[in-house]
Amino acid sequence: MAHKIVLKSALLAAAACALFGAASASAAPIDVAKSSVITTSKQMSVAVDGKFKKFSGDVTFDPANPSAGSAKVTIDIGSYDIGSDEYNNTLKSAEWFDSAKFPQATFVSTSIASAGPGKLTVKGKLTIKGKTQDVSVPLSYQVAGATQTFDGVTSIKRLAYGIGANEWKDTSVVADEVDIKFHLVVTK
Repeated sequence: MAHKIVLKSALLAAAACALFGAASASAAPIDVAKSSVITTSKQMSVAVDGKFKKFSGDVTFDPANPSAGSAKVTIDIGSYDIGSDEYNNTLKSAEWFDSAKFPQATFVSTSIASAGPGKLTVKGKLTIKGKTQDVSVPLSYQVAGATQTFDGVTSIKRLAYGIGANEWKDTSVVADEVDIKFHLVVTK
């Protein structure tokens, strides 16, 4: 009988360790060298692409249990580049990103749900210039060994974040809708 109790205790301990290990899965850092965050906006109906050169973040994701996952991305607003030093400096101003006062933008997931094989819907809070909005991001993912790759595009309204003040509020000059396209690579 004592042998059965010891065996049951050992099995319970092993199960608890397995559950604890799964629940406390560590986040994997984004490999910035292999990743990108790109925006597309329209100025006078012409597409303008820009990219953030500096960002960081962590992703916790198990394809067998997507809802247990999480993601956090922090973007250095001052690293935004549209290919012109003059325009880059203008975009750092208070009328646009106000990167001196608000040096970072963040995305923090609140839920991750499967949307079919290789597809997810990630909901979360996007904060830019101190303003937070709920966003829903459809994305695709691939797993190759220890490497996970996430690709998606979502649209935001720049004016909801206070991006573009004074004469730049005119959406006939610079459209309100901005697409954010990302390619994130993590290795566990």
